[in-house]
Amino acid sequence: MKSKFALFILAAMVLGVAAGWGTHNYLDPAYTPTAIMIFGMLTKIFITLIKMIIAPLVLFTLIAGIGHMEDAATVGRVGAKAMAWFIVASIVSLLLGMVMVEWLQPGAGMSLGAVGEAAKVPSTANFTIESFILHLIPSSIIDAMAKNEILQIVVFSVFVGTAIAMLDDKAPQIMHLAEQGAAIMLKVTELVMLFAPFAIFGALAKTVAEQGLPILVTYAKFMGGFYASLGVLWVILIVAGLLVVGPRLFKILAVVRDPALLAFSTASSEAAYPKVLQALPQVGVSRKIVSFVLPLGYSFNLDGSMIYCTFATLFIAQAHGVEFTTGQMVMMLFLLLITSKGIAGVPRASLVVIMATLTYFGLPEEWIALVLGVDHLLDMGRSATNVVGNTVASAVVAKWEGQLEPEVIPEKA
Repeated sequence: MKSKFALFILAAMVLGVAAGWGTHNYLDPAYTPTAIMIFGMLTKIFITLIKMIIAPLVLFTLIAGIGHMEDAATVGRVGAKAMAWFIVASIVSLLLGMVMVEWLQPGAGMSLGAVGEAAKVPSTANFTIESFILHLIPSSIIDAMAKNEILQIVVFSVFVGTAIAMLDDKAPQIMHLAEQGAAIMLKVTELVMLFAPFAIFGALAKTVAEQGLPILVTYAKFMGGFYASLGVLWVILIVAGLLVVGPRLFKILAVVRDPALLAFSTASSEAAYPKVLQALPQVGVSRKIVSFVLPLGYSFNLDGSMIYCTFATLFIAQAHGVEFTTGQMVMMLFLLLITSKGIAGVPRASLVVIMATLTYFGLPEEWIALVLGVDHLLDMGRSATNVVGNTVASAVVAKWEGQLEPEVIPEKA
């Protein structure tokens, strides 16, 4: 079944490109907008269905995962280990993006012209630690779930799960409710995933129909450089994971092949979240760890998105002849390390962060238009990278906690 699903996805990708190419080149221009609307609607329906299940899935699985911990000290210990890994991985991702774009210089030679130098003393008005911290705390969990504020849901779930872990009887009825809720939402996820190939077809068909195949050539250097950077990041993540987990990591990564492909095809790491949540316990990664670390990772460990933030921002600056000083690049590193944590679950979140970063350094936010044409194609790679990064993080924390089961359950059980 898994191999058939992967084949359906691959077929949808090929057919999507073909349909988009045919629409762009041969369809009557009078009907092209309608075709593009239909293609886009397929993807919008799927992403909306995913958003429908993400909030309750995170709420139930996180409460259940933390509630099963022995005590509050265990919650704090696991959380601290996870956050330590996330912070290091984030810094590595951001630095790698800077190093690769400065080495490859994909924007050099475009000569779009600068409208001014980068600000020497950037304003701090746009992002403050105070606003970020206050945004973490939900004024209402109902409102947070209605708006799909994943960070706020995580904070609420951590408090509830920790409180349950501190109780002597572990609130069995609430725990049963959380576990049953998680099971129901996972089953709903299976139904939603049946629509994935249609969404993939629509997403690629829409992009190619709007832009045409030449868009792939126009930005070949930029795209090639970014995907090369993602390749380096994958190697770093896998090597780091191997040092902790050992060869077992390859079996763990194998079971998230389909979710990673789904994330790549739909350009949405959220779309893969439910399947990763199901897959990792099948290869011995403790469900308690997965239910705790994975939601945190989707808020704090977007490795693919972070490497894109630095890579794309400096690419745009290169194209306009703007050079950042070393001090400004260090400032950018810390700025993105903080702001990238507050936009999980926001569509095209990286674009929002890049625009804000340009403004922060006194550059026109409209320069973001330079990467809009290929953003979807790049979002595919960074979404898959987010899945791989969080898979490695879950395996590493499970190993540190001694909750990586010694035997792997066969896939064909």
